[in-house]
Amino acid sequence: MSKGIYVATIEPNSGKSVVVLGLMRMLLGKTAKVGYFRPIIEDTQVGEMDNHINTVISYFELDINYKKTFAYTRSEVLDLYNKGKSGDVIDEIIKKYKNLEERFDFVLVEGTDFSHENSSIELDINLLISKNLGIPTIIVSQGDKKSISEIVESVQLAHDTFKEEVDVLSIMTNKVNPEDVVSLKSLLKSRINGGTNITVIPKIQSLASPTIKEIVKKLKGTVLFGEDMVNNQSDNFSVGAMQLRNYLTHLKENALVITPGDRADVILGALQAHISKNYPKISGIVLTGGLIPEDSILKLIEGLSSVVPIISVKSGTFYVTNEIGKIRSRIYAENTEKIETSIATFEKHVDTDKLSNDLITFQSGIFTPRMFQYNLLQRALKDKKHIVLPEGYDERVLRAAARLIDAHVVDLTLIGEKEKIQDRITKHDIPLNLDDVQVVWPQNSEHFEDYAQTFYELRKHKNVNLQMAKDAMNDVSYFATMMIHKGHADGMVSGAVHTTQHTLRPALQFIKTKPGVNIVSSVFFMCLEDRVSIFGDCAINPNPNAEQLAEIAISSAHTAQNFGVEPKVAMLSYSSGASGKGEEVDKVRSATELAKAAAPQLKIEGPIQYDAAVDMRIGKSKLPDSEVAGQASVLIFPDLNTGNNTYKAVQRETGALAIGPMLQGLNKPVNDLSRGCTADDIYSTVIITAIQAQEL
Repeated sequence: MSKGIYVATIEPNSGKSVVVLGLMRMLLGKTAKVGYFRPIIEDTQVGEMDNHINTVISYFELDINYKKTFAYTRSEVLDLYNKGKSGDVIDEIIKKYKNLEERFDFVLVEGTDFSHENSSIELDINLLISKNLGIPTIIVSQGDKKSISEIVESVQLAHDTFKEEVDVLSIMTNKVNPEDVVSLKSLLKSRINGGTNITVIPKIQSLASPTIKEIVKKLKGTVLFGEDMVNNQSDNFSVGAMQLRNYLTHLKENALVITPGDRADVILGALQAHISKNYPKISGIVLTGGLIPEDSILKLIEGLSSVVPIISVKSGTFYVTNEIGKIRSRIYAENTEKIETSIATFEKHVDTDKLSNDLITFQSGIFTPRMFQYNLLQRALKDKKHIVLPEGYDERVLRAAARLIDAHVVDLTLIGEKEKIQDRITKHDIPLNLDDVQVVWPQNSEHFEDYAQTFYELRKHKNVNLQMAKDAMNDVSYFATMMIHKGHADGMVSGAVHTTQHTLRPALQFIKTKPGVNIVSSVFFMCLEDRVSIFGDCAINPNPNAEQLAEIAISSAHTAQNFGVEPKVAMLSYSSGASGKGEEVDKVRSATELAKAAAPQLKIEGPIQYDAAVDMRIGKSKLPDSEVAGQASVLIFPDLNTGNNTYKAVQRETGALAIGPMLQGLNKPVNDLSRGCTADDIYSTVIITAIQAQEL
């Protein structure tokens, strides 16, 4: 079941508020605790609340702190984008949403308003947010002043654009001419494929009409009378410039009277018409030109039993009339009449039973890199571990350490001489305070003699003497690995400046492999655009035999499960199924059989080609009965040459984030970096090492 829904629009003035208010009422009828979130809000004055948020949380009396209901203002997002920090925007939005998701049974997320230029950028941002939150989307469009063909074309384009990136649950087209509702709905159903719910909502005049309060704000007017009635709606307006006897014939129900402030005859006549049974009621009066009626007239008005809002504005009649015609009415907290009309409209035209059922049964297949990284960070934070970084002089290691400490995700030990490390921090202007980490230099460590003695005891059967053990402990990789062995650290990450052999040799000598595991192997977490795949082995074993390949597959499946990825294992080869012949494909076939026998609960397919493993259309054509073909999440390569080249090709050609290699099979976590790694790579590898340590 989805725990959220994203309401996105593709244009300004779509009537999105009607959908949001109706959805909130529907959700509160199905579950007790519903949260509300706007990732990006309009810029507001200091102390002013966002109108959308204020309306929803006050009307529905939601138990939620205002500051937790949004992540950024529009100007903050533009500033971060201009600085090249768009990733930071998405990370913070995910974090804020996830906090609400943990507290509430369901979260209603409302997208941006398209109230400014650069709507294409805004569309991209909404797509990116909904995709990274992993929740289905409702697209809201509007049909005001559009032909049926124009509406159909824009809706289909929006659907196809969103469908490429996110799960579209429903399309709701608002403000449609009532006489076009049936035919438009039929056309949209014939054009939009894939079972998407289609809703068409007619234009409701009372929702489009501005209130006196909105008119006052637009014109910067002053309320002279009737302040308690500023929520009156003005369905139309007219200018009182002719003589009263002629103007009275132009009055309409809920009309706004616009007249110069010195036209006492029109003012009093309109007020009298308002209480007369023979004329329509008016919504209010706007006095133009900055003119105020004489005191005697004001006194007369004060004494009337029923007075509509009367406002004074400085601008002239012509300008005021044009400005009022431009007002796009909004729904705000105090206007309960419009809120209730919105909810009633939604419930009348939306199949709420089907919509709520679709939400309950919805399962997303999208798992973005940002979601994966967020989940990793949250898991690491739940049980803070101590990781040792033996390459304490490397700039990349120090930059990663600064980020890790700032996130409070792990405790760190850097190996090196403190003065030299501080020199590098100063030289490269790295925001790392060494008081926040442990710094150890082997020769000066209080544990040095104990570590050497321990290593001697462990390796004396290999003709290692005590002096050789002391020499080994002067090596940063041996010293850091011994820290793990002795329980003074939970895991190690190295390899930024050392070879894989240098990193792994001490681990193999005295950390050793887990019971039942005969081979240490590696995986990369390949964070593709819409999913995370696990590639193994791409870093350690040059040419594993069938038994080793089967063990790598099982270890990789367990790793996938441990990191929140459902394991569907593809044993890759140059042919699929029973068609191929040859030594290499026979090895993969044998490995598949061994893996299935050793772990019958796992979904494993092989031999299978890469395209058949990841592309549903090709997979079903080649292996139609397979539970893995087309949807593999764990891809096992037959040898190191294939695996290493493939992961690098995918990384470079698709822009995928490759996290790893992560070693599997050791008793305690030791992970090897590429010497071409970045600070981001080190940061991610430390986090997965900490998660590995949690499982021990």
